[in-house]
Order: sequence, then structure tokens, then C-alpha cells
Amino acid sequence: MNFRNCLFMAAVSLMIASCGNEEKKPATATNAVAKPAVMAPFRFHKAIEVSPGQTYDVVSWGRGSSQVGSFAILHSDSAGMKYTTTTGDLDGTITDVYNADMDTDGNPEILIQSKGKDTVNYAKIYAFEFNNNNADKLDFPKLTRSQKKGYRGNDNFYIKDGKLIREFPIYDGNDSTAKPTGAKRQLEYGLSRNNFTVTQLSKDSTDTKPEPVVKQAEPERKQTVSKSKKRRQTETKHKRRRRR
Repeated sequence: MNFRNCLFMAAVSLMIASCGNEEKKPATATNAVAKPAVMAPFRFHKAIEVSPGQTYDVVSWGRGSSQVGSFAILHSDSAGMKYTTTTGDLDGTITDVYNADMDTDGNPEILIQSKGKDTVNYAKIYAFEFNNNNADKLDFPKLTRSQKKGYRGNDNFYIKDGKLIREFPIYDGNDSTAKPTGAKRQLEYGLSRNNFTVTQLSKDSTDTKPEPVVKQAEPERKQTVSKSKKRRQTETKHKRRRRR
């Protein structure tokens, strides 16, 4: 670990320790316990223990703006007495962090969810797979054109059966006047050879309106000739022959 990382780790440790040593306020009538505030310039902190002795502390920090900054994943291998830091630029604010093993190879994936804002409240995922003390950055796929139709943010992510599930409400358009249709689009993300796979779970894919019902053409009716008409045609033929 180089000198820069040592200083960074010391600063983060001081921040976390100071949060824990804050003066405790008396509990309210509802016995609610307030979550310790993160000291500036840090904005977010969450510790994930994937196994005994293997902990990942995810923090974000930055001064002067709430929409841009940086994040760090602090890996503590207390069994091997090894400590590593993975950093990156952050767009938006971190809303949550998830731990999964989507490719079931025994190496944990740390997924950082952030929420940004331009014309809509969009979501971003920063993904890393850790193999011992090495971190591999994974490229999280963007929504395709069909998946993005009616998208205006407000994503909900969660882990189910080792996969990352993403769902969001569908609107009748993509501009500020669009209204929710009441339907949701649901996607499932997996991992294969460090590449994400995407499967759409919801039946709705590109259009929230029901498809028009196409009436099937009625089968052509065969023209039938009545027996009386056939008899008259036969008598007429016989009369013509007699005249000849």
C-alpha cells in the first residue's frame, strides 16, 4: 500500500470513528435510533461483509457539488492483513450498494447504485468483481432503445436468487408531460465471463398500449345450387334437344 492510500485510509478511519463517538441523544418516545451522520467531505458510507474477515467499505466524497464527486471501495482482508483501495469518478449521488455472485465463481461483485439527474432521474451502476485483492471493473449495459421507451427514472434495484433485478415505472412518453401508465418494466442482469447478460422478465417490452385485435377473414362460402334449380336446368336442356 503506497503513502497516498495510507493517508486516505487514515482519513476514512477517522471519519467513521468520529461518527461512532458522537454524543448520544436521548431516545424519543418511539425509541427511534438516528443513523450517524457522515462527516464532510464524505457523503455516504456502507460496510458489506461478504465473509468473515472480508469487508468492503464503500464511501463517497466531494465538496462544492452534490451531483459529482468520487467513490472508493475499501477492501479489508483482516485474515491476510491486506488492505486495498479501488476508486472512481461518481456521477450523481450513491443511493445503495449491493453484493452478489452472479456468475457463481466464488468472487464477490460490489455494485454501486447512483442517481443522477438531467431531464429525468436516471440510474447508474458502478460494478466491480473482486478476486482476492484484485478488482476488475465491469461495464454495466445501458438501456436499449426498446427498453428505454417510456423510461423516466425512479429505478428500483434488488438482488434475487443471485441476480440483479431492475424495475421501473413506464410512462406514456419520455418528456416532462408524460404520465405513468401503471405498468412496470422488469429486467434481470446476470454475469458470464465478466460480461453482463440482460433478460426482460416483464411481458411488456416496447409499448404499453394493447395491440389492436385483428379480425380473421371469414372463409369463403361455396355457392350452392338448389335441387329445384338443377331440375329446371335439366328440363330446359331436354326440351332444347327435342326441338332439334
